[in-house]
Amino acid sequence: MRNGVCKRETLETKISVTWELDGSGSADIRTGIGYFDHMLTLLAKHSFTDLKLKVTGDLEVDGHHIVEDCGLTLGRALKDALGDKAGIHRYGTCFMPMDETLAQIVIDFSGRPLLVFEGDVPKVQLGMYDAELTEEFFRALAAEAGLTLHIRIIYGKNTHHIIETIFKGFARALSEAVAIDGRVKGIMSSKGVL
Repeated sequence: MRNGVCKRETLETKISVTWELDGSGSADIRTGIGYFDHMLTLLAKHSFTDLKLKVTGDLEVDGHHIVEDCGLTLGRALKDALGDKAGIHRYGTCFMPMDETLAQIVIDFSGRPLLVFEGDVPKVQLGMYDAELTEEFFRALAAEAGLTLHIRIIYGKNTHHIIETIFKGFARALSEAVAIDGRVKGIMSSKGVL
C-alpha cells in the first residue's frame, strides 16, 4: 500500500493528512471551508485515492493560510506515498468537461516542481472559499510533490464549474500518473532517477 502521512503545524494552521494512493475514493475532509472540503472530496473520489485531512487554522483572517498550507501538506504526503516512483506511469493527462466548462490538466512526476496555470478564475467568494486561491493551492502542492503541473482553463463561465473541473481533471490525471504499470522496470526515465 502506497501511503503518505504528513503533519504541519505553524502559528497559522495545524494540519494532518493521510493519503492512500491505492484506495477506493473515500474522503474524510475537515478544513473549515465548505467549498474546499467539497473540492478535496472530489479529488479523492475521482483519483480513486483515500484521503483524510484535518485542519484547524486562522479562518478569522481568511482562508488563504489554510488553502495554501493544505497544498503544501498534501504535496509532501503525495511525495512520501510515491517513494522512489518505481513502476509508475509518471505522466497523466485529462481533458475534463463540466457543463459549459472545459479544462486540460497535464502532470509529470519529474521531480522538477513547476506550475503553469493558464486561464482566468473569476475573483469571487464561494461560501468561505476565495476562488483565486485555487492557483495558490496547486502551486503549493506541485512544489512539495516535485510535480510539473500544467492547468489550462480552455473555456468556462461559472466559477464553481471552472474550479470543480480543475480539481476533477487533476484527480483523473493523478490517477493515471501514479498507476503502477508492469511494463515499467524501475523508474520511467532514461536517467534512471526522477
